[in-house]
Amino acid sequence: MKISVTFRNAEGDSWHKEYVDSRLKKLMKYIDNPAEARVVLGVEKFRHFAEINLTANGLNVNAKEEEKEMHLAIDAAIDKIERQLKKHREKIREHKGAGNREELAGEADAAAEMDDTGSEVKTADVKVVETKQMILKPMSLDDALFEISATKNRFIIYRDANSNNINVIFRRDDGKYALIETNY
Repeated sequence: MKISVTFRNAEGDSWHKEYVDSRLKKLMKYIDNPAEARVVLGVEKFRHFAEINLTANGLNVNAKEEEKEMHLAIDAAIDKIERQLKKHREKIREHKGAGNREELAGEADAAAEMDDTGSEVKTADVKVVETKQMILKPMSLDDALFEISATKNRFIIYRDANSNNINVIFRRDDGKYALIETNY
């Protein structure tokens, strides 16, 4: 990381430069090389201010802080830069296209297994995205058909009022309904 420190209205001590260098080096985990940081430190009466402009891979991050002591101003500006870098990294992670690339990579790395005939079968890792808990309503088949036709749900899980078994009724692609009965 290329770091340039400039002083305004004050004489720069060597500890200022060393302190800025050590603090900015900790930000390297958020950015790739090459990166350039321009730091302006200044004093106006009793106010100390630190202004940091960080440029890396087309990303420009700026922060300006004012405190009563110089090291506090530097810390506050670097904390502000760090928050911006974390937010940017999260945006990149959650971007729509990034999920598709991860899914494709997961399918390419799928494990190969052998079935009964000896041919190779590829299996992909399956992840549970959402979990819901339901309280099953006791109802008859007619009530379940009425409820599924009245809603846009593709299926309904219910407890049969007569047998007390759990049943699933779902809407098929042709618009008709199918019933799955269990012995549970």
